[in-house]
Amino acid sequence: MSIKAAKASDRTGEADLRGRPTAMRRRGACPALAAPMPTGDGLLVRLRPAGGALTPSQFASLARSAAAHGNGILEITARGNLQIRGLRAETVGQLTADIDAAGITVPDGPAIETSPLHGIDPEERSDPAAMEMALRSTLHDLLASPRLAPKLSLVVDGGGAFGLSALSADIRIVAQSPTDWLVAINGDGETAMPVAIGPAEAAISAVGEILSLLATLGQGSRARDIDPALLRARFPAMDGIQFISSRAAGMPLAGSHRLKDGKTILGVRPEFGQMRASDLIALLDLANARGATAIRLAPGRGFFFIGLSADKVPAMQVAAASHGFSSTQPGENTEHIAACAGAGACGSAFYETRTLARRLIAAAPALFDGSLTLHLSGCAKGCAHARPALTLTGSAEGYGLILNGFAADQPDERIAGGRIDFAIERLARAIEDNKDAGESTAACLTRLGVTGVSKALRQE
Repeated sequence: MSIKAAKASDRTGEADLRGRPTAMRRRGACPALAAPMPTGDGLLVRLRPAGGALTPSQFASLARSAAAHGNGILEITARGNLQIRGLRAETVGQLTADIDAAGITVPDGPAIETSPLHGIDPEERSDPAAMEMALRSTLHDLLASPRLAPKLSLVVDGGGAFGLSALSADIRIVAQSPTDWLVAINGDGETAMPVAIGPAEAAISAVGEILSLLATLGQGSRARDIDPALLRARFPAMDGIQFISSRAAGMPLAGSHRLKDGKTILGVRPEFGQMRASDLIALLDLANARGATAIRLAPGRGFFFIGLSADKVPAMQVAAASHGFSSTQPGENTEHIAACAGAGACGSAFYETRTLARRLIAAAPALFDGSLTLHLSGCAKGCAHARPALTLTGSAEGYGLILNGFAADQPDERIAGGRIDFAIERLARAIEDNKDAGESTAACLTRLGVTGVSKALRQE
């Protein structure tokens, strides 16, 4: 079938929203609506509306439901998915009913992440939202297979002003022209391995082949686990593929942007990706009154307002700031911090991550040149960031500093609770004193290594 033939009314997974009993999901799996994950502040669900799209009214309804049935804290992840925190076993079904009543479609199976400006960006090569619907319709049984890894990731990149080249995925489907798509596996826009290219039907068939291979390998298997010889047997022409690489850098998230057709969009980021339902509802009500027609969730822990006229944008930016959202031009230091909910919001956390983040921004500006991510994790679970980073974990004894790793890793240095500000200031000073001309903070830390950093932290 062609992508355009996919029905916009397709509601794959709706039966689960309406009736499937909720089950507790183990840590390490995706906490989908049908399988919430226990956390320190109750149950957490992660959901992605079809196409990552909502109306302002739908988003406000979702926020009201999060306040009524959870603890009123919502998050947008680094991949542009939505999380609702503080639910209880008896309230998950009520949240599900509210989602259905608001007309929000949450497809079952793996999340398929699409370009946030799909359908409205004049620069995109083809519509990824239509491709998502075609994939779900054609490959429904495969996508629903319990043998697929819970965290299996698929990205559909239509190209355009806001591409998805920075997102890593098991399977990437990237528009090459209005009719042709590239299918690649295991990586981001630069590192993924191409396996097939062709019209939509061929691309969907290739994705089906990959899903079949993964299901055969068994639950927990990812694209990186596929034997290259087996892959080449299924895709004998893969080594000769010529393709257009994904755009390496495109439109930033935060700020006012004018598309090539003259339309204006406004990107906003809640501080550290986290927002209270009351602030979100107030902002959405203002946006709705000023003509916003749609919300598009976006990678980078934020979302775009669609439909605002250019003359309404400045007032919306002021309103966004008053409710805890950044909507100015990019470059703010908060963009380089991944912070979990922290103490006060999560019972597992040993320190207030966002409070510490603000102190560190003021005290250690040398850390924030954009070359690294500072991961502030209230405990060793590392919920806020799934990649190696400069990490501070909390424990009953204080803090663990990990120069380039995960929250669960053995700390390179342990810091007593009362010395954290001093320690970070010393670390920043060591970077300033040792950084070579043109050297980034990340490169300087790598060169200093554990020995150099430990020495700096111990200096009085």
